[in-house]
Amino acid sequence: MANTPNGGVLKDLFARDAPRSAELLEEADGLPAITLTERHLCDLELILNGGFSPLEGFMTQKDYDSVVETLRLADGALFSMPITLDVDEQQIKELGIQPGARITLRDLRDDRSLAILTVDDVYKPDRVNEAKKVFGSDDDTHPGVKYLLSTSKDYYVGGKLEAVQRLEHYDFLDLRFTPSELRAHFNKLGWKKVVAFQTRNPMHRAHRELTVRAARSQQANVLIHPVVGLTKPGDIDHFTRVRVYKALLPRYPNGMGALALLPLAMRMGGPREALWHAVIRKNHGATHFIVGRDHAGPGKNKHGKDHYGPYDAQHLVQKYQDELGIKMVEFQEMIYIPDKDEYMPANEIPEGTRTLNISGTELRNRLKTGKDIPAWFSYPEVVKVLREQNPLPREKGFTIFLTGYQNSGKDQIARALQVTLNQDGGRPVSMLLGETVRHELSQELGFSRRDRDLNISRIAFVASELTKAGAAVIAAPIAPFEEARRQAREAVERSGPFFLIHVATPLEYCEKTDRRGIYAAARRGEIKGFTGVDDPYETPEKPDLVVSFEKQNVRSIVHEIILLLESRGLLDRF
Repeated sequence: MANTPNGGVLKDLFARDAPRSAELLEEADGLPAITLTERHLCDLELILNGGFSPLEGFMTQKDYDSVVETLRLADGALFSMPITLDVDEQQIKELGIQPGARITLRDLRDDRSLAILTVDDVYKPDRVNEAKKVFGSDDDTHPGVKYLLSTSKDYYVGGKLEAVQRLEHYDFLDLRFTPSELRAHFNKLGWKKVVAFQTRNPMHRAHRELTVRAARSQQANVLIHPVVGLTKPGDIDHFTRVRVYKALLPRYPNGMGALALLPLAMRMGGPREALWHAVIRKNHGATHFIVGRDHAGPGKNKHGKDHYGPYDAQHLVQKYQDELGIKMVEFQEMIYIPDKDEYMPANEIPEGTRTLNISGTELRNRLKTGKDIPAWFSYPEVVKVLREQNPLPREKGFTIFLTGYQNSGKDQIARALQVTLNQDGGRPVSMLLGETVRHELSQELGFSRRDRDLNISRIAFVASELTKAGAAVIAAPIAPFEEARRQAREAVERSGPFFLIHVATPLEYCEKTDRRGIYAAARRGEIKGFTGVDDPYETPEKPDLVVSFEKQNVRSIVHEIILLLESRGLLDRF
């Protein structure tokens, strides 16, 4: 099968612009610049290295309109997904973005100049029409539609690019191949037919069996080509996934498999995305491409139905495969047959045959609880990687966030809890008392609503990082406002469990037992903005635990917190 790139020529702009790279770099430093988002960076890299051939820049209106309406560029070449550079009106005015202008495109991560864009046109797209034509609806439960309608800016800038510098990557450099490098690699190995496998998830034994069977059916080799740019929110991070792929690769028959990473920003666009993926793999040298049911689908819409039909992606790729010059291989669901200790395609299994399977939900539960994951489902080396990234609850960090009035007893509870957790061992314990944080982290802040909220956001940031690192964090600020506490919970829960403890000691009791005289000074007007005197305290709406220093002693309160942690599997001792 022909192995030419889409459009006939691989548009490797690094090779094309290499003779004048120093000249371009000097020019780029003096031009107005746009700092690119993560999504732009993924698109830019694949334009510059030829992964998006025959594109040589961000789409002009002529190409954009044609792709949206016909799945083709204006010159007729197949291309199913708009690749656009979105800007707002202020950028257009400030940077002088107009036809003929030259604009530097910079990396948000290190401010390096990556390319120079010569502007062909600036246009305002009909984004609702784009959503309907490209994604099939304007339902914002679709992540591609949501990004397009709520994040993408009002104007698109089209024009050709000149490569200035490569994007810098610092991970898995041995697996990052440009299309020309990957083609040369296949040539060196003597591979004539290559079956590409698209994935954004970990791979298990069924995936290995599927790809081996696909390769053997085509007398080809396998390219595992996972997406490591931007995927669906909630997906497992690419670091974990790539470690899984590397662990799995030796399980392929000698010389059959290869692994390379694709820095793609997925749109989860179903059929159009599948055709786009086929174009990209064609440019990377693949001759065959595995397309599954609901390929690159985002799941359910707002009506509880799948955004795309199960075979829509396969039908679209099949329609264009001859023109594109890459053969589609249908994804076959592989089912384990315990009596034979082998996997078979679902459509080849005789009725009544005993089968075994573990669903994605069941797998996550087994990882969460430490329950055995059998070798028939996944290889031990793969399970080891997943367990490292999914520690058992007793191995995770967590945050205890105590909130209440000054002198409510939260500091005493925090100190006693710290001692108890240190006695238990198993993880480091960090404490963030309100006054300590004010002195060490927020010394310049006052007690306005804005400053109080900023103080809590700083505590949440530190707590989140410590929780991610596996520590037990005890935070004890006053935290008088519900919205700031909610945001703190959201920030920390990205890293681990968060427990809001309302130390609901009544204000009268706090004031009566105040030996330091702080409340008395506030009542005399010597301290302004004091919570409970001339500043409000909003009672937490949904705390995980409510305690009171008026009715309980420190020991009993700490015991309640320990029981709460134990009920979530976070402690072994109790």
